Amino acid sequence: LADINENCFVKMNRAGLAQIWQKEYSSDNDEREVQVLADLMDAREKSEYAKRPSVETSLHDLLPQSYVVHLHPALVNGMTCSQNGEKEAKAILPEEVWIPLIMPGYTLAAKVKAELEAYKNKTGKDAEIIFLENHGVFVAADQTDRIKEVYEDINIRLSAVLVKRLDFASKEFDREKAEALAPAIRMILKGDSPTSIVTFRVNNEISALVANREAFVPASSGYTPDHIVYCRAEPLFVESSDDIETQYELLQNGINGYKAKFGFAPRIIAVQGLGIFAHSASKKNADIIADVFLDTVKISVYSKSFGGYKFMPQDMIDFIANWEVESYRAKISLSAGAAKRLDEKISIVTGSAQGFGKGIAEEMLGVGANVVISDLNYELAQTNAAALAEQFGKGKTLAVKVDVGDEATVAEMVQKTVLEYGGLDIFVNNAGIVKAGSLDELDLRSFDLVTKINYTAYFLGAKYASKIMKIQNRFDKEYYTDIIQINSKSGLTGSNKNFAYAGSKFGGIGLTQSFALELVEYRVKVNSICPGNFFDGPLWSDPVNGLFVQYLNSGKIPGAKTVEDVKRAYESKIPMDRGCSVIDVARAVFYCVEQKYETGQAIPVTGGQSMLK
Repeated sequence: LADINENCFVKMNRAGLAQIWQKEYSSDNDEREVQVLADLMDAREKSEYAKRPSVETSLHDLLPQSYVVHLHPALVNGMTCSQNGEKEAKAILPEEVWIPLIMPGYTLAAKVKAELEAYKNKTGKDAEIIFLENHGVFVAADQTDRIKEVYEDINIRLSAVLVKRLDFASKEFDREKAEALAPAIRMILKGDSPTSIVTFRVNNEISALVANREAFVPASSGYTPDHIVYCRAEPLFVESSDDIETQYELLQNGINGYKAKFGFAPRIIAVQGLGIFAHSASKKNADIIADVFLDTVKISVYSKSFGGYKFMPQDMIDFIANWEVESYRAKISLSAGAAKRLDEKISIVTGSAQGFGKGIAEEMLGVGANVVISDLNYELAQTNAAALAEQFGKGKTLAVKVDVGDEATVAEMVQKTVLEYGGLDIFVNNAGIVKAGSLDELDLRSFDLVTKINYTAYFLGAKYASKIMKIQNRFDKEYYTDIIQINSKSGLTGSNKNFAYAGSKFGGIGLTQSFALELVEYRVKVNSICPGNFFDGPLWSDPVNGLFVQYLNSGKIPGAKTVEDVKRAYESKIPMDRGCSVIDVARAVFYCVEQKYETGQAIPVTGGQSMLK
């Protein structure tokens, strides 16, 4: 529903649909559903042959009203998935039609048809409200305002009898433990898939449910077809241990046992005393699965007001899990789409609220990566992350405030990334600062600041990024990850009256080579990219603090009278006669990630201005 439009609906021939009720089908459930589906497909208009109608089309067609709105509100399902649901529904909303739990598809539609006819014979009017046990609700009317009015009335009446309301307030949890478990879960569940995402969720209600195995029972099975389709019939519950090695063992054994029992991996993993992890091949689908499980949590709470929770029986769960119609829906809903160069790679780009970093983040998003926009300017990072999410998809970006020279905020940046996406594949150390000046002009405070941001911060980023990458490698020995420093041509050749910057960048290459040797056994590749001058970015072109202004004022370019004189002097030094662009650097980033036989390198991207010897 988030992105559906008119063209997504299937135009049906209602006369063709009506003929379904004139036919007799096999008494065998599976065979009958195949026959009905064939007739349903035949009832499409000729222009719609490329589309497949919903299995509930026949059911909707039974209602004579102009509009049919079928939803699964958690509040409604707190009643429809409860022990006393039918009794409570008749007391609270006596004008409703209640459909007991029944095999979906044709069998359900036939039952609804009979009940609607009985309701009209009894009341002389068409039913507006149909509750489906362990499923949801239909509201039908001839005006959209009436649909809204009925839904609002249902909500008011059910809310009035609640004995317990939701408490989804945030809950304190062991963040370090969750950070250590998410990458392990991500790699264990990855299997042969090229992509794997895990997202962590906890609130007061989840915390109460995961207190122990007994407390988790109200969330331990399937309430409706949706929960089975998206989350699988059962989540996995893993006991807690204070020892991380034992916890990893419990986790691995739990997943292996689940696979042996069901033949597939879990999509929801609950860890005692911690919270829940949702897994899928993409961030979009991991979030869908997590949200649907949150719906399970809501139902478990609301059902207390209607006699307690009531799962679907096992035979119905098994049918839904293996029903071709639902398998098709799951395939469409959770489709990962066409693979891209950095498909679902989890990435951090520091200093990406503006300038080169922002451009690199955009290019990485354009080829499928998930990108954390981390910057000291948090407000701008939030603004840009929101805009990029609009362009590339909800969940593809996350804004995080970071002072790259402060250890605590760097650690927090990595932790937030891991809890949102499940791990880390690419760490781009981009944030940098320039303070130009001669030996006579530059003070120690400025020198220390440049060193802190350009050199020390690289150490901090690599330290905390590699911590996660090592966990991933532990559970998948052949999985490669990348730490990439955006260095500079000034890291290859000294820079007159810009020694603080050049020295920090020279030092950065020393760190790259050293990190590469230390981390190679964990399949962590570490490389530096050394761009030429990005003249169009704020580093150079800012009218107040840009390098053109700084170099003009410091007299670095003899004879220069204007900023344009300084710019042209620098362009003339480049064989390709232009400054470096974002895409030039982004392509070097892509190269670093895609190749598996280079580490510890300093890669010039300078238009021929700096060449390796």
